[in-house]
Amino acid sequence: MSLADELLELAAATAREAGRMLVDKRPAGGPDVVQTKSSPTDVVTQMDRAAERLIIERIRAVRPGDGFLGEEGGTQDGASGVRWVVDPIDGTVNYLYDLPDWAVSIAAEVDGEAVAGVVEIPRRGETYTAVRGGGALQHTRSGARELRVNADVPLDRALVSTGFGYDAGRRARQAEVLTGVLPSIRDIRRGGSCCVDLCSLAAGRADAYYERGVQAWDIAAGGLIVREAGGRVEGLHGAAPGPELTIAAGPGTFDALHDLLAPLDPTRD
Repeated sequence: MSLADELLELAAATAREAGRMLVDKRPAGGPDVVQTKSSPTDVVTQMDRAAERLIIERIRAVRPGDGFLGEEGGTQDGASGVRWVVDPIDGTVNYLYDLPDWAVSIAAEVDGEAVAGVVEIPRRGETYTAVRGGGALQHTRSGARELRVNADVPLDRALVSTGFGYDAGRRARQAEVLTGVLPSIRDIRRGGSCCVDLCSLAAGRADAYYERGVQAWDIAAGGLIVREAGGRVEGLHGAAPGPELTIAAGPGTFDALHDLLAPLDPTRD
């Protein structure tokens, strides 16, 4: 078994356990908000913290020399060359409201490049996995299937996913960009979880995705899954995807969406 396969196996088992815990131990009245980030509506719950602790503990028990980058725990250095990029609940507001589109996202990087990724979506009963160079899979109770993005979808027939920040000024600017996008596409979907949106793209449930403000832990696993499903994940003008802008789509659609977005100045707040 290769190192990437070993890392994927550990990530998948850990993500499943964290997902079960988040479903089984979610308080009946909803989790308590323990912190806010960019705005009063950008929240962290006690369950985010509990899930991240569980993930780090399980991985450290097997690989004590690895580093971590987590949404809640920040950066923890390691000496092995392997770093785990963890989002314990991507889609916290969905989780807070008991909506189904939230996920546990775990990616393993070797020397700074993602080689294995898992997105666990417990309320859908779906797990998405990818190994660099090995393709991407969707796992459900009925088995596993290989993922391929939709290719060569004309922009006027493309279903495009996006998301919005929590800062009021950024949201207003993102709404302006959206008014420039919407007339040229089939429709917009806003699910509330970046990594769920990326997995939906990989599974052919959407044709493209763009968003400003996503972080490394939002896209590390989902971005690998899209790439291994045949898609592109980049920023503007060939830049790396990240907080400035992340665009993802299949061949024949990516360039069209990029060229629609670029003159709209989507990286300006």
